[in-house]
Amino acid sequence: MSQSIAYFRVSTTEQSIESQRQMLGGPFEMEFSDIGVSGSVPASDRPGFSELLAYIRKGDVLHVAAVDRLGRDALDVQATVRALINKGVAIEVLGLGRIGSGAGELILAVLAQVADMERKRIADRTAAGRETAKRLLAETGRTHRGATSLGRPKAADAAAVRQWRTENGASISQTAGQFGISTASVKRYCS
Repeated sequence: MSQSIAYFRVSTTEQSIESQRQMLGGPFEMEFSDIGVSGSVPASDRPGFSELLAYIRKGDVLHVAAVDRLGRDALDVQATVRALINKGVAIEVLGLGRIGSGAGELILAVLAQVADMERKRIADRTAAGRETAKRLLAETGRTHRGATSLGRPKAADAAAVRQWRTENGASISQTAGQFGISTASVKRYCS
């Protein structure tokens, strides 16, 4: 008996799979997900997708919201889809329909290549922004976004926080209150 199975993936833990779940509708007999896992990680190395591969059987239908949910590496997506098709699994991609062997694999290969190119473009834009920020910081003392340093901005002067806490025998929460910073910052500054 075939089952409808859904797979969801988001790259960060701040993101939610709920929008993908709503887009796909359902109902599904089983759902698998990877939260906080980049699409550049091979599908078989993702915990949720590995579980899916072990569970899914011939005749089942795998539903995904988009090709890039399977991955952002074109070769990995193609290999993953081919392995599923060879296993007798149908793949349903929202907006594309059912992917099968032949023309379906060709369409998927093109879309996977586009996802791969987008991943590379994101990495290039990020690197270019980082280099611009470093250059401007060296030249002007500020980044292109007006920050005075790269990375996480300092909530307070770490040495001053340590000194005040030591001199006053204060707790972490008292120190945080004194400087108007989080307890996590106090812990980081005083460790």
